[in-house]
Amino acid sequence: MRTQKPDPMLDALLDAAIAHVPFDGWSPTAFSAAVGDIGIDPAHAKTICPRGSADLAVAYHLRGDVQMAAALVDAALTDMRFRECVVHAIKLRLADADKEIVRRGSSLFALPHMAPEGAKLIWGTADAIWNALGDTSKDVNWYTKRATLSAVYGSVVLYWLGDDGTGVDDFIDRRIENIMQFEKAKAKANKNNVLKPFTRLLTSLTSKIKAPARTPKTDLPGIWREGADQ
Repeated sequence: MRTQKPDPMLDALLDAAIAHVPFDGWSPTAFSAAVGDIGIDPAHAKTICPRGSADLAVAYHLRGDVQMAAALVDAALTDMRFRECVVHAIKLRLADADKEIVRRGSSLFALPHMAPEGAKLIWGTADAIWNALGDTSKDVNWYTKRATLSAVYGSVVLYWLGDDGTGVDDFIDRRIENIMQFEKAKAKANKNNVLKPFTRLLTSLTSKIKAPARTPKTDLPGIWREGADQ
């Protein structure tokens, strides 16, 4: 996840909108109320958030990612197994989130024209977790780790929204356990050469896939290399 310099005015608009979202959703009404609350010129507010409240919903999600990453820096992870670190990260991500505001955001990002944005945000959360935990993948594993965790995080959020507060921890543990069982089965199959004909071809196809560069000019979804040494 590439961090951006905080925008104080965007933060002020978001803070003001949060009070209205539980009642009005991420709507033009909530955006107009936030603009009025902080006394900013509406035209200026539109330059900060061209899509209005939709941009504030994105900002709310990104703020949660930043807060989670900061909390992980201060967390005592050295005594945890790696799967426990991932579970802890997901719990931290949800700890400070307002359930009603997230529910309103889920409704927004379920709309057809906003669905790609929602998927991008979930991927960004998975990316933030892996980066905070020190992931150093440079190949196709960079993508598979984030794709898998995106699926887990998305399902956890949906469960959390409908949970009464007693079952989400067990649900997270079960989802992570499902992944671990899959990885163990895959490793066993590879060890017994069951998948060797397929993995040989797959390795050949994916060997040139590299993680995206982290510079502003080349921060793309992915790049295809012509040579393994490039």
